[in-house]
Amino acid sequence: MAQGYFVTGTDTGIGKTWTTAALMQYFKNQGKSVLGMKPIASGCHELDGQLYNEDALLLQEHASVTVPYQEINPYTFALPVSPHIAAKQAGVEINIASIVKKYQQLEKKADIVLVEGVGGWLVPLNAQQDVSDLAQALGLPLIVVVGMRLGCINQAKLTFAAIKQKGIVCKGWIASCVEQDMLVLDENIQTLREATGMPLLAVFSNTDKLDVNKFAEKIDKTLQP
Repeated sequence: MAQGYFVTGTDTGIGKTWTTAALMQYFKNQGKSVLGMKPIASGCHELDGQLYNEDALLLQEHASVTVPYQEINPYTFALPVSPHIAAKQAGVEINIASIVKKYQQLEKKADIVLVEGVGGWLVPLNAQQDVSDLAQALGLPLIVVVGMRLGCINQAKLTFAAIKQKGIVCKGWIASCVEQDMLVLDENIQTLREATGMPLLAVFSNTDKLDVNKFAEKIDKTLQP
């Protein structure tokens, strides 16, 4: 069966998808076959009666194994809102057990499967469960993306505290520089290194265009499948 990681983050729009694509390239560079999965996506466009999400399409593009889109992104919603609200508007309830089954099908097809969460760590998926429950059900170690901008220290500390409370293994974090020319960036990164006690796996600079090879080269080589 495949090895895998669950990629979560401190917020939405902080680079989880680019990070996941970079991690996919990192493992491909090690000779592994790789798949990316984005189980839940809100903010999708319709084409020929089917909803598609740009982030999920990017993960499909960078996979080393070809699988149908619906296996990568089983829950698609048109509205760009919190998934539990989008699902309710669409008359659907997100079922974590169903996602786990989809993942188990994917892990038979590649050496590594990277699963990207939706939004932040505690984003609701339905009336009872959130992203942390999905990660726990999948049983995968975490990689946390921290959006480096004003307020990130508080967001990151809260996220890591919640992860610790959940008892899920975390392999480390990636600093995603979403704020161009952030003041005292190095000092913020150092503060987070000391506060979290987790390995810093990479620092991804602010850019308008994804270069997966460049990003993959920045990932700490101690990260193993």
